[in-house]
Amino acid sequence: MIFDRDNWFEIWAVLRANKLRTALTAFGVAWGIFMLIVMLGFGSAMQSGTKRNMGGMATNMLFCWGQTTTLAYEGEKPGRFVGFKTDDIEVLRHMPGIDTVAPRVQLGGWQSGFNVSYEGQTGSYNVFGDLPDLQRIVAFEYSAGRFINQRDNDESRKVAVIGHAVMDELYDEGVNPIGTYIKISGVFYQVVGVIKTARQGQQGDRDAHSIYVPFTTLRKAFHMGDKVSFFAITAAEGTDGPELERQVRAALSDRHHIDPEDHLAIGSFNLFVLFSKFDSVFFWLWAISWIVGGLTLAAGVIGVSNIMLIAVKERTKEFGVRKALGATPGSVVGMVLMETVALTTVAGLIGIAFGCALLFGADSALANVTDSPFGPPTVGLATVAQALAVLVGCAALAGLIPAFHAASIKPIEALRAE
Repeated sequence: MIFDRDNWFEIWAVLRANKLRTALTAFGVAWGIFMLIVMLGFGSAMQSGTKRNMGGMATNMLFCWGQTTTLAYEGEKPGRFVGFKTDDIEVLRHMPGIDTVAPRVQLGGWQSGFNVSYEGQTGSYNVFGDLPDLQRIVAFEYSAGRFINQRDNDESRKVAVIGHAVMDELYDEGVNPIGTYIKISGVFYQVVGVIKTARQGQQGDRDAHSIYVPFTTLRKAFHMGDKVSFFAITAAEGTDGPELERQVRAALSDRHHIDPEDHLAIGSFNLFVLFSKFDSVFFWLWAISWIVGGLTLAAGVIGVSNIMLIAVKERTKEFGVRKALGATPGSVVGMVLMETVALTTVAGLIGIAFGCALLFGADSALANVTDSPFGPPTVGLATVAQALAVLVGCAALAGLIPAFHAASIKPIEALRAE
């Protein structure tokens, strides 16, 4: 029956007989799958955009920094600033569950720039003192040269790695900065690398406007003693993120004589928790897209079922004649189901085409926006196939009611019908 050309011509004739009803029914189905495709596409755009903006960083990362105590403890008054020390580094490195510890010192305060110059050109940039372990936490791409190595730190070398925005602003076009010297507060540092961060948005801009020097060099050059501005920590595989944060805060609180209940004395930011929240949000976004789009699709399919039921009643005499001429109930059911599935499939493909066209247009528009929070709004071929399969399956089920009704028509009663 499926490969019988006459059957398909007959289906086309039936659908064409009532153009308005067919068009409205097809529109309901096309709109339902169009909404589903668009919602899934923009849901994927939010997910890919968020992951892109958070890219270039380890997802199992924890930041810790000192703040001001709010409670008195062991003879210490509240209002005391908590400053981390280099002795804390080894304590953290030997804690179970910690994979990497990257201490950092910084000139000025948080998000405070520092004047840096090169041959008359001056700019304000973030200046950090780091260890080579930072590369295990933040992913860098190198436009030229290298990052800080262990020998740089061991020998307190005056070398610097600059962000690509620093190079663009301090150096003339075409000048190779490798081997040149920049001046930071009267101290010259030789440029050994130019980095281009993989992070996006505000974090990426901050990396681009940053300068990295050896951890020991910055401390000695600016008389910081054993000060540590903050720690970036990555956890070993399988470690519970919130529990590790609790243990790190407890260890630092004990070393710096902080009341265990003083939760404001140490600041922390846990990417474990952030990414788990993102995963939860994206799951519910995906689920809501399927639920809302699926309900819209179901409304269209129910409309197809109702319209086919009306069409069957209008063709009562036709089905009676068919059965009088020897048509079996199965062939009648098959014919009505083919009509239902054909109408639904064509309408579904039209809805998919318009949905994909809208996503393609949105993708082209977003491609010109450099700081967009959205990624490319796309849906995979597998998702489209699943949506179409669900549509056709639901249409086949919905078509069973009018199909069985048509098969139950008795020839004598049908021939008497007006």
